[in-house]
Amino acid sequence: MSFTSEIAPAAVLLQSVLKSFGADAPAVDSINLDIAPGELVTLLGPSGCGKTTTLRMIAGLEEPTSGAIIIGDEDVTHLPAEKRDVTMVFQSYALFPHMNVFANVAYGLKVARRPRAEISQRVDEALALVGLEAYAQRSVDALSGGQQQRVALARALVMKPRVILFDEPLSNLDAKLRHHVRAEIRSLQQRLGLTAVYVTHDQEEALAISDRVVVMNSGRIEQVGSPRELYRSPATRFVADFIGSANIVPGRWDAGKVTLGPASFEHDQDIAPGAVSVVLRPEALRPAETGLPAKVTQVSFLGASTQVDFDTEVGEVMALLPDDEATGLEVGKDVTLTIVPGGMHLLPPEAAEEAKAVREVA
Repeated sequence: MSFTSEIAPAAVLLQSVLKSFGADAPAVDSINLDIAPGELVTLLGPSGCGKTTTLRMIAGLEEPTSGAIIIGDEDVTHLPAEKRDVTMVFQSYALFPHMNVFANVAYGLKVARRPRAEISQRVDEALALVGLEAYAQRSVDALSGGQQQRVALARALVMKPRVILFDEPLSNLDAKLRHHVRAEIRSLQQRLGLTAVYVTHDQEEALAISDRVVVMNSGRIEQVGSPRELYRSPATRFVADFIGSANIVPGRWDAGKVTLGPASFEHDQDIAPGAVSVVLRPEALRPAETGLPAKVTQVSFLGASTQVDFDTEVGEVMALLPDDEATGLEVGKDVTLTIVPGGMHLLPPEAAEEAKAVREVA
């Protein structure tokens, strides 16, 4: 039987899960979440939003104050970590420096008193999955950061868990290596059909690696959706601000048109007519013959694109332009801006302001 066929990914269900530490506001405030077998879901948010506490409750390292956690068809709310068939890849790797690579990966199986032949086979298979089969006898101290992270991943995989958890696993790597390792993690997760819960504060990482993203703020879930849904259709101002860069300006919506200052743009969205907050992504703004009058206030060359800041009647906005489209844009120049189709999203002003207030308090 192959390594892959022996992994049985499980669903994860959180029902009204609350976690309090003393008299302070709850770290996790009655959240509900349903994760399908074989799905990679990322918990994303700023420090203190409750994402790591949520992960630790799934792992069994913290017990909920109230609510239920179900893995597969088993209520594990009060089960200790070692009885949940769940493994975690930590931010710090948590490797044993006095053991070689093989011994680190084999550790959990030895604690479980698996037969020696089975341990050897499963460790070899796990190291092959992460491309470290030639490093079995190497000291972990002699490995690079990326290789150590792969050892930590192999140690989690070798247990053939129902659910694998990732707690900021790439934060100790440099930017280039982070991109490479996150692609490896995603490829393995999809190839093995693993159920995975991933925690990060890095929005780019969350968008790149996830089937769905859970945006958290002050212990609550702001929105759950695919990376594309969260980016294009944020439910609150907090999500719009936190996922990517966003210009959020006041406007009016009526009869299929959005009015920004003296300019109007066609748009289609199911929202009540009247005052709205308009979310404009930087890549959706383009200089054009007609549109919103604007004055260039700053131009910054970024390599693959050019950032251009503008002052308009509805506030300051920022555009990311291909370099050739930024040619001739200089500080002080008057231009007009158009919005590419699908480049805006409307929020009710009261919802936007409430979300902004929550974020400022947090």
